[in-house]
Amino acid sequence: MRDGRHRRTPIEARTAASGRLGARRGVPGRTRSRTLGRYSIALVLPALVLAAAPAAAGTTKRHSGNADVLYASSLQDTLENVVGPHFHAATGYTFVGFSGASGALANELIGGALRGDVFISASPSVNQKLEGPAAGNLVSWYVEFGQSPLVLGYNPNSTFATALKTEPWYKVITQPGFRIGRTDPTIDPKGALTVRALTAAAAIYDDSHLAAITATNANIYPEQSLIGLLQSGQLDAGFFYSSEAKAAGIPTIKLGKIFLAATYTVTILRGAPHPAAALGFVEYLLGSKGRALLEREGLEVLRPRIEGATSDVPSGLRKLLALK
Repeated sequence: MRDGRHRRTPIEARTAASGRLGARRGVPGRTRSRTLGRYSIALVLPALVLAAAPAAAGTTKRHSGNADVLYASSLQDTLENVVGPHFHAATGYTFVGFSGASGALANELIGGALRGDVFISASPSVNQKLEGPAAGNLVSWYVEFGQSPLVLGYNPNSTFATALKTEPWYKVITQPGFRIGRTDPTIDPKGALTVRALTAAAAIYDDSHLAAITATNANIYPEQSLIGLLQSGQLDAGFFYSSEAKAAGIPTIKLGKIFLAATYTVTILRGAPHPAAALGFVEYLLGSKGRALLEREGLEVLRPRIEGATSDVPSGLRKLLALK
């Protein structure tokens, strides 16, 4: 509690997210591990997880309870369908995921609308918003653990698909009738990287039409909706991280001379309602099994790097990361 306000856990916010946030932004609900209102909530029920996940052979101690994880939507398939079930099978803790644009989640945390155990962002700068007294000191440290390049993903059935495979991407996306999608740069790191990529391409290739793509909001969509819009044929192409495109089976094109990437971070939020489960999840994610799963799903796994107050890192995690 801060300033007399109660931060709700993802479970407590379930109804509010589907009503208040959905009504405010007009985003339709979807099935498990997809959009419910503006964000997505996915409850991974133990029985379902045990049926889908590998047996926890060799586990000497089982736990129970939830790990409430607020995370960048670009990791949705990886966390909900791969890491979450394996984490449950290995530890007994239940992964409860709540996804959204990293910046939007941070704003909800600061405003008191959300409460959680673990925060996973697609950019270190979002964590910095959660540091200090003005943000309730929600974050004092975080670990950078993975990267994923920004790419152009396209619908293989688009009338522009052949052109995208045979011509420079920056010429095709400015052709008349081309439907491009991007995310909001004010709340989503991917949206901000997209603006940087298009601005750089406009300068490198001396094409003002590329810069014009960022001058309108008509091509901005919620991060959780962008993949569905592309796959349904409502868009010809969109900007994605390579790992999320791989998980969704979307063909991609690299951006040539322009290389920009998400840098994923993880931290345990101050006042986490389930500290033991939170620590268990972060230890699993950054441990050998979690890292192997991330790499299998297309992330470039980084050597974990601590930023912020290392003295605040829990002792179990300090041991894993070999911190003194």
